[in-house]
Amino acid sequence: MRKINITRTVLFLFAFAAFSTAVIAQKPGFTKYKCMVQMTNYVGEAAYIVVSLINPQDEYEKTLYVMGPDKKWYDHIKAWHKFNTKKPSNISAITGASVAGGDRSMTMFEIEDVKVDAGYKLRFETAVEDQKYHEKDIEIPLTKENLSKKTEGPNYIRYVRFSLN
Repeated sequence: MRKINITRTVLFLFAFAAFSTAVIAQKPGFTKYKCMVQMTNYVGEAAYIVVSLINPQDEYEKTLYVMGPDKKWYDHIKAWHKFNTKKPSNISAITGASVAGGDRSMTMFEIEDVKVDAGYKLRFETAVEDQKYHEKDIEIPLTKENLSKKTEGPNYIRYVRFSLN
């Protein structure tokens, strides 16, 4: 009889811990999105991609994700690097691997709910070693509609697709 009570208590504690973690992980007023970036079949080194939140005045507001781990190449992502130098932020938690031609990358980031349908944009900025830099490889108006569909790109990025986490 005592063994059953201990088992129930342990199960309850695990369930409570899992629920608490799920509640804490999602900040109020923010929504987590999965973002898939599919690259074109270009030839060359892997692309460094920065995903930024751009405010209605067409200025950088926040870095959402950096695909490219080596800081020595960040100056090749010219417009973002200028912003990040003026307003440095700790990007270590939002940095992942660069993405080669033909590959895809799955990332996740949070967007504040009040920014959606409020004139903001998501900018995907790309740089590939010894090739052309694209400040606006893809720029997507931050709307509920755009966060539920695929957006085609004309340069290194073939398309971007979002889904709720």
